[in-house]
Amino acid sequence: MNVWIAIGLTVVGCYAVKLAGLLVPAGALERPAVRKLAALLPVALLAALTAQQTFATGQELVLDARAAGLAAAAVALLLRAPFLVVVVAAVAVTAGLRALGG
Repeated sequence: MNVWIAIGLTVVGCYAVKLAGLLVPAGALERPAVRKLAALLPVALLAALTAQQTFATGQELVLDARAAGLAAAAVALLLRAPFLVVVVAAVAVTAGLRALGG
């Protein structure tokens, strides 16, 4: 039963956040600071998620094949490779190192 309470609270919370966003006056969204924040926030959140998924297992910091895959993706990005090539490079390096036991 506790799971359903958590699901219900999450639904209500998501709806409240959505409603709060719709109630913000349009003039407040046109401010330069708000526009800059709206442009930078998704990048910061994606970087934080990438770092957490790459360097953490549970509550431990780890350095394993995922870090090498991220490095391979970074190199591919620096070489201006297409996005699909970046993803394939990261997957190939990570899978290769894991297959070798790394």
